[in-house]
Amino acid sequence: MPSFKPIIEHDVSHQAPAAAEFDPAQHLAFTFPSEIVTMKDLGFADNIGVSPVAVSQPFQLFSQDAIQHMRAEIFKPEVMENCSFRSNIAAAQLRGYSPKYAPFTYDAWNHPDTLAIISKVAGVDLVPEMNYEIGHINFSVKTDEQTKQEVAAINKQKRFFADDEGIAGCPWEDDKPVVGWHTDSYPFVCVLMLSDCANMVGGETALRTGNGDILKVRGPQMGCAVVLQGRYITHQALRALGAKERITSVTSFRPRSPHVPDDTVLTSVRPVSDLSELYYDFGEYRLEILEERIRVRLKQLRDRRRAGKKLDTSAFKKFLAEQEAFVKHTNQEIVEEDKVMVGHIDEVDYPDEKVGAAKVRPTAERAVKRARVG
Repeated sequence: MPSFKPIIEHDVSHQAPAAAEFDPAQHLAFTFPSEIVTMKDLGFADNIGVSPVAVSQPFQLFSQDAIQHMRAEIFKPEVMENCSFRSNIAAAQLRGYSPKYAPFTYDAWNHPDTLAIISKVAGVDLVPEMNYEIGHINFSVKTDEQTKQEVAAINKQKRFFADDEGIAGCPWEDDKPVVGWHTDSYPFVCVLMLSDCANMVGGETALRTGNGDILKVRGPQMGCAVVLQGRYITHQALRALGAKERITSVTSFRPRSPHVPDDTVLTSVRPVSDLSELYYDFGEYRLEILEERIRVRLKQLRDRRRAGKKLDTSAFKKFLAEQEAFVKHTNQEIVEEDKVMVGHIDEVDYPDEKVGAAKVRPTAERAVKRARVG
């Protein structure tokens, strides 16, 4: 567990609203994203992923009141004490605090209205991956003095560099991203901004396209979200300059249907998790998928026999082979505790993007439209 103590903890705790139940009429503020970037737009083959959707532009998802309730829950002392993690690619994270310490956050992400929104944007019916992966928090926080110095440097650079989008032409050097290059363990993520980004420069998510170019996207406002098929797209979260904090909440999703392939791996989450809780959640839902697949196949088998039809041996053997591979993969992801290197995640070996670097390199600029996400 890291020993960090967030700079903003006392400010948020002091203003924490009273506990409330999630009410979609009050706490959802959804507006459909103005643009959806597809996997094809990014140069990926048609058979990559579980949906044609790659990433959305930022869209308003939750109200300001909802965001304040979520912030109040993550800054509870018991959350900071029991759910803090760090790794070689992310300095400060909170994981596995819902629903025990965060009932509002849990209800918000599990409500049918919220799931309908996320599924609509993603282009496939989704459910939360597991309880442990609801509201994963990534932190980037600074002192007032650090923030003032960054703002002064930004203002100085703005006087010398032309910029078509407010930051694109300003080559500020940033030593390390909030989260380094990686692919997610889970098919889809929804990245929700919990911070006010009004004065922020940087803070984007950088995506590597199918041909190796870079697309940067970001979400400029608190309460905005982005849906990303992060299992199949290498990406990193860039550090924010000029803002005291950048706090994002990441909730992972998988297809609701047990008959859609599940490519979940635990590679990037084992080293930063309570393994018992992670494995319980993972094992339970994987066995539920297997149970439902077998139940459906058993019914088909019985119906076919009653109808006097001959068994389709090839199809049955194909089904059994697929389930054998499914069980084998599940077993491979359950790694013994003493073989897991706590806090170490294998990085994808690409140079880090710099805050203020070109948004999209020339070849990608012709292939994809620019998007901005959080």
